[in-house]
Amino acid sequence: MQRTRYRPRRSRPAQRLPGGTAYPGGVLAAPLTSAEIEGIRARFPILRREVNGHPLVYLDSAATAQKPDSVIDAESDFLRTSNAAVNRGAHSLAGEATEAYEDARGAIARFLGVDDDEIVFTSHATEALNLVAYSLGTASIGASSPGRGAGSHPGAAPFALREGDEIVVTELEHHANLIPWQELAARTGATLRYIPALDHGGLDPEAAARIIGERTRVLAVTHVSNVTGGVTPLDRLVPLARAVGALVVLDACQSAPHLPLRPRELDVDIAVFSGHKLYGPTGIGVLYGRAELLDALPPFLYGGSMITTVTMERAEYLPAPHRFEPGTPRLSQAVGLAAAIRFVEEVGMERIAATEHVLAARLLDGLARVPGVRILGADNPAPRVALASIVVDGVHAHDAGQVLDDRGIAARVGHHCAQPLHRRFGVSASLRLSAGIHTTEDELDRAIDAVAGIRPFFGLGEGAGA
Repeated sequence: MQRTRYRPRRSRPAQRLPGGTAYPGGVLAAPLTSAEIEGIRARFPILRREVNGHPLVYLDSAATAQKPDSVIDAESDFLRTSNAAVNRGAHSLAGEATEAYEDARGAIARFLGVDDDEIVFTSHATEALNLVAYSLGTASIGASSPGRGAGSHPGAAPFALREGDEIVVTELEHHANLIPWQELAARTGATLRYIPALDHGGLDPEAAARIIGERTRVLAVTHVSNVTGGVTPLDRLVPLARAVGALVVLDACQSAPHLPLRPRELDVDIAVFSGHKLYGPTGIGVLYGRAELLDALPPFLYGGSMITTVTMERAEYLPAPHRFEPGTPRLSQAVGLAAAIRFVEEVGMERIAATEHVLAARLLDGLARVPGVRILGADNPAPRVALASIVVDGVHAHDAGQVLDDRGIAARVGHHCAQPLHRRFGVSASLRLSAGIHTTEDELDRAIDAVAGIRPFFGLGEGAGA
């Protein structure tokens, strides 16, 4: 039986820089000046503290970003003055809370250049990815067993997976964009395949062209690697998926804080990111989905606030996005995230991207001069954000991180929820330095100097083996 393939509405072509990263006008803006960065830093209260007797240098933004005063105040003010249940009360306070919540949705939609009803609030990006994978699984159950699961969602049939279908990911993925697809493959009988990483940490384009084929139903890919900082060449991958009618799911957690993010221009069906990495609160994530896709997919969770009619035998569901937001939503978190969006828009995402370009070069060049330090993905020619993961010869990543912490420098250690990519590099863990909107060149220099002192601290001379 011939399968119906998904054919999305065509998006407006975008001018792009290498790596498939779309920027308005196709060019980078001027980097932020030192004075502008100092002004930004003054808005982050945590940066005024000391750690272990040193001024805090926060280089763990890839894990979670710090919050400016405007975000902290927005969430606090909402709780102090407007807190109430949304979309279910007739009193004034409920109306204010509902307006604030939906205004937040609109702010995020404008930030992404999409429609309000294409924005679903989740608890984090991990939940958003699980939502998509689970809903596709429910669609698949309904297609194979009429009357079950997606039986009440006939529009989901084009997205159903069957035995013999393929889900394609990459070796670069965070576990949150890998494990849900493993589970979906197990539930549906589909096969999970992956595009391998090259020695420099980029993707093999020739392998991608071989792997993405007529059986591919989903391509799930990171926009920016959380290990190397390299930007994925979406301009080479997405057309391959489009040619065979596959859904494209984008993990934008590491790109949303650093690059202009326009899902329609990137021609992806789904894009997700977490609020806490974009200077917003924890406990909230964003799922963008093409309207026709969200309207077709079955719900992920069930309960109140996502229904139109309920009897003792069945229920009918609201259209997207509310069909995916059952229960009491993330109210103050949404308001705080909207404040974070306004904050980065005030600075300008194009200028943030330009500044990242400068910081990335300084970070990589400085670390490359340190003897006994290996930068994972250093030779990757792709554009990158200001993030670097390193291995110090003879020193475990956790011990290396402790040396930096003793100097007041906060950096990440471990496998960063990307074990397959670390395994591809032949290591089990690394020390990751990741900049934020408030990072200065002087802070990077301090961090590079601290890295240079790691091996001497442990009595290791230049050239010692691991």
